[in-house]
Amino acid sequence: MNWFITPRELRRLGIVGMNARNVDMIARLNARRHYPLVDDKLLTKSLALEAGIAVPELYGVIETNHDARRLRERISGRDDFVIKPAHGSGGNGILVITGRMGERFRKANGLLEDMEGLEHHVSNILSGMYSLGGQPDKAMIEYRVRFDALFAKVSFQGVPDIRTVVYQGYPVMAMARLPTRGSDGKANLHQGAVGVGIDITKGVTGHGVWHNEIVERHPDTGAPIGGIVIPEWDRLLALAAGCHELTGLGYLGVDVVLDRDYGPLILELNARPGLAVQLANGDGLRKRIDRIDAVRPEKPALPSERAVHAQTLLGVTGSAPSGRI
Repeated sequence: MNWFITPRELRRLGIVGMNARNVDMIARLNARRHYPLVDDKLLTKSLALEAGIAVPELYGVIETNHDARRLRERISGRDDFVIKPAHGSGGNGILVITGRMGERFRKANGLLEDMEGLEHHVSNILSGMYSLGGQPDKAMIEYRVRFDALFAKVSFQGVPDIRTVVYQGYPVMAMARLPTRGSDGKANLHQGAVGVGIDITKGVTGHGVWHNEIVERHPDTGAPIGGIVIPEWDRLLALAAGCHELTGLGYLGVDVVLDRDYGPLILELNARPGLAVQLANGDGLRKRIDRIDAVRPEKPALPSERAVHAQTLLGVTGSAPSGRI
C-alpha cells in the first residue's frame, strides 16, 4: 500500500492539515469564551436539555469528597450506569457499569468492582486526575447507552459513536468510531478504535482507518464495516447542525450515539475535532468547506434545513483511492 503523497496532491484532494485546522478553523471560528460550553460536559448537557436536544439522562452529580460518601445512595436501585468526569477528554475516566452481582458491580470489560472501588474512582475524578489541565473536577452519573444492534458485529465491548464535523452550522463530514480490544472498548481513534467513513448524503458506511491503515473489516470481529445504513440519518445530521447555535462555535465535532430505545443522543461536543475523519472518508475537508462558503449568504436558519442543504451541496464529492491519504 503506497502511503506517500505529494503536497500538490494533498492540495488537489482538499486535505486540511493540522496548521490549517488550528489557524483557519479553530482560531478563526471558535472564540475561546465559548470553549467552556463544550469542555464542561455538565454545562453542555444543561444547555442541550434547555434547547430540547436529546442527551443521555443525568442521574446525579458528585462535586465533593463528602458527596462521594453518598454514592451508594445515588446509585441505589440502578443495575447499570456510567460515571464520568465533567472535564475529561479522550474517554479517560469513564467507568461503565453494565450490571450487578450481589454487592459487586460488573464493568464493561466483565471484571467486578466493589463499592469501595467505585468511591475511589469518583475520588480520582474529583482530584482532577482525568480533567483538562488537572483541575478539580465533578463526577457525573448518567444513563448507560444501550447501543443499536446495528453495530453489534463491528464493535468490541464499548459503545460506538458517530462523529460529525460541523462547519458554520453545516454538517460536512462524518465517521463512525468503533471500539476495539486495543482501544479497551473506547471509541477513540488514538487509542485504537476504527474510524469508518460515512456518506454524508445517504448515511451509509464505507471503508475505515485503523492505526493509519485502511481496513474493510473490524480487526477483532472480522465483520465487514462497509454498507451499514445508519438509521434516522437526517435527524442525526439535524442534531449535529443545531449544536452550532448551542455553542456558538463555527468548527466543532459532534459525537452522537444511537441508543436502541431512544435513537440518536448527543454524547459529547469537541471544539478541536481531529482530522482523521478525512482518512476515514478518503476525502478532504477543504473542498466541502469551500462549497459551503460559496453559498453561505443563503444560510438557512433552521438546523434541519442546513442539514438538507449540506447533503445537497456535498452530494458530488471526489474520493481519494483507499490508502492514499
